[in-house]
Parts: sequence; C-alpha cells; structure tokens
Amino acid sequence: MSLIPSLFGNRSVFDPFSSDVWAPFSSNNEISTFANAQVDWKETPEAHVFKADLPGLKKEEVKVEVEEGRVLQISGERSVEKEDKNETWHRVERGRGKFLRRFWLPENAKVDQVKASMENGVLTVTVPKMEEKKPEVKSVQITG
Repeated sequence: MSLIPSLFGNRSVFDPFSSDVWAPFSSNNEISTFANAQVDWKETPEAHVFKADLPGLKKEEVKVEVEEGRVLQISGERSVEKEDKNETWHRVERGRGKFLRRFWLPENAKVDQVKASMENGVLTVTVPKMEEKKPEVKSVQITG
C-alpha cells in the first residue's frame, strides 16, 4: 500500500483526467454531489469535442473558460430548491451545488476559437485543431 495516495484522500494525483483530482470543495470542505459532472472527450480530424451532461441547468448557469493558455475549464452551479414551510421532503437524490472540471488541452488546440453550445441539458464544447504541418521535402541533386 502506497502512502502517497493516502495523503491526498486516496485520490490519484498523477492522473490529470481523473474527476477526483479536479473535484471542487465548498467552503465547509464537502465535495459537491454534483461535482463529478460526466464529460466525454473525443478527438476528430478537425477538433477536440467535449460533451458534458448537465441536466436541469440553463446555459446561463454554466461557464466555459480557457485559462493559463491551454486549460479548458467547465464550471457551474445547480442551486438548492427553495424550501416551503408547508412542504416535507422525503428524499433528495438529485445532485446540487457547484462543479468544476478542468482539462489540459493539447498543443494543437486553437484556444482562441473555442465554441460552446447547450441543448437538452448537454453542453458541447468544440476546440478546433491546428492543421498538422507536413515536413518540407527538398530534393538534393547528386553530382559526380
């Protein structure tokens, strides 16, 4: 058993894509139950495409940012429903609170052309890729 993971609450500090590494803490050090927003990341020939399931959130409640040059940050908050004194809750299972996910973008990402859209509770972030530079080949004439 390694001592290093136990120092970080059994989280893998070496996996930059682990949701646990980026899970935010509230002011009272509780992890939000909504913190681990599920995100898929696929790469196409033209772009990196991120899809996040954010059911019940409006686009105004979600933020997409690129920070430190190449870190894509998706954040937001699902508010707690206002309680009415005449209502009794029997079960609360839906996640709420703040969430934050960060992804290191590869060097071929065009971070100045990131686009985001939201439809039916699914956030889609598209990060175009730079064209791959093809090596220049120059013929050398052989003398002699």
